[in-house]
Amino acid sequence: MSSFQFNVIGTIESPYKQKFAIPRQPGLIAEARGKLVLEPPYADDDIIRGIDSFSHLWLLFVFHQTADKGWSSLVRPPRLGGNTRKGVFATRATFRPNPIGLSVVQLDRVYRQNGKLILELSGIDLLDGTPILDIKPYLPYADALPNALGGFADSAPETQMTVSFSEQASTYCQKQPDYPGLAILIEKVLKQDPRPSYKKKRQAEQYYGMTLYHFNIKWTVNGEHNHVTEISQLF
Repeated sequence: MSSFQFNVIGTIESPYKQKFAIPRQPGLIAEARGKLVLEPPYADDDIIRGIDSFSHLWLLFVFHQTADKGWSSLVRPPRLGGNTRKGVFATRATFRPNPIGLSVVQLDRVYRQNGKLILELSGIDLLDGTPILDIKPYLPYADALPNALGGFADSAPETQMTVSFSEQASTYCQKQPDYPGLAILIEKVLKQDPRPSYKKKRQAEQYYGMTLYHFNIKWTVNGEHNHVTEISQLF
């Protein structure tokens, strides 16, 4: 069969510095804001002429962190508890014959900075450093199909998880003027319950940590309650 080589047109700057805690679909956390940075030869005003008339965009990207792990014909979707196998083409799993993903994001603004062309985005589900292969406008009349069937993922995932913050964590969030929505972002990420499926059945208290932007967040899980214990700056 034929093979093709593609050029990376830009790179994502994202609050998600690791796969853990990334929402499983775009748009689930509107407060997840990031940037698509276009560099020469794609940092050209002509290449995005008219893009600001669209509210949302499709991004075609590479699963760069898992691309070297190969692919599998059968995968275990987290949505099904990690116990049921489905064909990889019936899922959005990362372990695909070609490590390519598709994500719809909201376009908030376009601007220039230090010779780079930047698209500011929200509702992203992309890892920091994700290579982008293409951008296409989202067309509501063609892309939003109200009668479409969603198979085993027919509705947005929901959990009963609740979230609280320690005094230190709450105060720390309030002291971050450059990140006014930090507490809301953390809360919504934790309500998605990013834990591996096999750990969700454990009753004993569990301890976790993750990185959002340049913050180290630590929390505990007890039943269906998350408690953010500490937030600190990584650098």
